[in-house]
Amino acid sequence: MKVLVIGLNHKTANVELRERLAFNGPKLEDGIFSLRNVPEVREVALLSTCNRVEIYACVGNANLAADNIKDFLSSFHSLLRTDFENSLYLHTGPDAVRHVFRVASSLDSMIVGEPQILGQLKDVFDFALSKKTTGVLLNKLMKKAISTAKRVRTETRIAENAVSVGFAAVELAKKIFTDLSGKAFMLLGAGEMAELAARHLVNNGVQEVLVANRTYERGCELAKEFNGKAVKFEDFLQELVHTDIIICSTGAPSYVLSKDQMQKVMKERKHRPVFLIDISVPRNIDPLINKIDNVYLYDVDDLQEVVDSNMLERKKEAEKAERIIDEEVEKFNKWISSLDSVPTIVALRQKAEEIKGEEFEKFRNKFPGIDEPTLKAIEYMATAVMNKLIHPPTAALKEDTEDRDELIAMIKKLYGINGDDNEE
Repeated sequence: MKVLVIGLNHKTANVELRERLAFNGPKLEDGIFSLRNVPEVREVALLSTCNRVEIYACVGNANLAADNIKDFLSSFHSLLRTDFENSLYLHTGPDAVRHVFRVASSLDSMIVGEPQILGQLKDVFDFALSKKTTGVLLNKLMKKAISTAKRVRTETRIAENAVSVGFAAVELAKKIFTDLSGKAFMLLGAGEMAELAARHLVNNGVQEVLVANRTYERGCELAKEFNGKAVKFEDFLQELVHTDIIICSTGAPSYVLSKDQMQKVMKERKHRPVFLIDISVPRNIDPLINKIDNVYLYDVDDLQEVVDSNMLERKKEAEKAERIIDEEVEKFNKWISSLDSVPTIVALRQKAEEIKGEEFEKFRNKFPGIDEPTLKAIEYMATAVMNKLIHPPTAALKEDTEDRDELIAMIKKLYGINGDDNEE
């Protein structure tokens, strides 16, 4: 059997096509059972997320299986093959194993290093196990993919650097304050990126949240989402005295916070540090504020520089991760290769057991007067001789050698083993 992966993702298909081929809700169970009955498919698991739809299968004939799976996708989703076929990728054998390991390790994700995909893959495996659609090969593949992803996260720093503006804001805030749990935060305005950054801050421990928006009702709605308090926009300067972190995105055509105003705020704060993020374009906070002691002002370009720098770091870590995956793929492929020998090893032992059994029965019939303890001792000796005789060919079959196929054929011929009887 061969490992086969067929699917599409954010690199090969737009969101509309991914939605049309998705296995959501009851479609997931219907889909996996239908796939299990596709000709040439022996084992199957199914991954369906917002960014990818992938079928992991163990198959007989890979070409026939791939063609049958495409027909299944067409029929199941009521689409013409021409609607999606050019967006599909197909991997078999070692390439398929490598793809699954890279997906699990988030090297194939839209944001390299993101943690969600590993949890999604675990859910896929658990679901397939519960539906009994996997077997020895896929079970081993999924377990190895999960352990490889954990090794990547342990041995590299691929997930440690912020690669979004929101996470970059949190990373910078932690450098200034270390612990965010006791800090007060103000969202000044209600731009989408500012809201996202605010959510990241709240998720990282900020508890006291103020929202100042020109439309007070909108400010109240946002404050409710963050379990915070809305303040009138014209009153935000008074609140800055008690605020440690400010994210600004008002959409105003000019500065809403000047250097003079901030100096007065800092005097009342007794110069305790303040972290300001101006995501507005054009900027809404006077850049000269950055010259005030203990005031740390970053604009959207500063955050993007952090993101770009971290992306470079992740790329370096991704190279390390690829080397780990190379090692794990090699190990897995050796294990798959060893499976070719299993039927012959089993058949060889069965042949030896049959011969031992036949000869022992002849011996017992020829010498009927021998007592039971003696017979057991003789049988024990016969088993020991048998084991020693079949150990060298068994050990040779287990070795990872280029001439494994020739060795299997030779042992079958020497011992009169019919391979077809033991293939399953």
